[in-house]
Amino acid sequence: MDAAAARPQRDTARRKGWGRLLLRVSILVLAFVAMVGFSVVLAKVTLTPSPASEELVKSNLHPGRSLRQYAEDYTFLAACKQAGGNLILGMPFGILLPILVPRRLRMLRMFLLTVAVIVLVELVQGAVVRGRAFDVDDVILNTAGALLAYLLVGRRLSHRYHVLAEAPEREAVNRPKAAPRAKAAGTKPKPRPKAAPRRTGRSASVWSRLRQGVRRRAARGRLRKR
Repeated sequence: MDAAAARPQRDTARRKGWGRLLLRVSILVLAFVAMVGFSVVLAKVTLTPSPASEELVKSNLHPGRSLRQYAEDYTFLAACKQAGGNLILGMPFGILLPILVPRRLRMLRMFLLTVAVIVLVELVQGAVVRGRAFDVDDVILNTAGALLAYLLVGRRLSHRYHVLAEAPEREAVNRPKAAPRAKAAGTKPKPRPKAAPRRTGRSASVWSRLRQGVRRRAARGRLRKR
């Protein structure tokens, strides 16, 4: 009866486990595909040559110089477009990387990976691509966009994904241990301790007769002495 009652529960747990695994794989594949697509877009935006601005663009190693230039020399819409574009360009890092990296220290991992990728892209476009230059303010804006997206969306999304991924392990840990199986028919049962022998009615009557005989002899001896 216990095995028959536990079978539907095992089947339900197995179906839930397969459903969680399929959902995890789907989310992971979608995040990976989105990351690849974003990398292609990032390459087209940052690594496309711009010969017309080759004489105007210069490398910037001083944080804040390009931002001051946006505020002083650009119109409001142009400054918002330039700074906002760099912020938006870094946001996918804050949404997709926390899902792909392990849960432990995910914010720090996301931050370091974002900085490494953006610095590499800036170095490549400054050294190879015509009309492009390394700008430390672009690294700052891209990283700020990644952190902003992580705080708004990426943290909750990655938390739900990792909780879903760790659910089967927690169920396996919290699952009660199965009761020990019954012994096979061929095994010998353990010998039971022998019970103390009980006195039967016949033995009790023998003892009573002996006691009565001893009492009678003692009474006759007293009469003779008198």
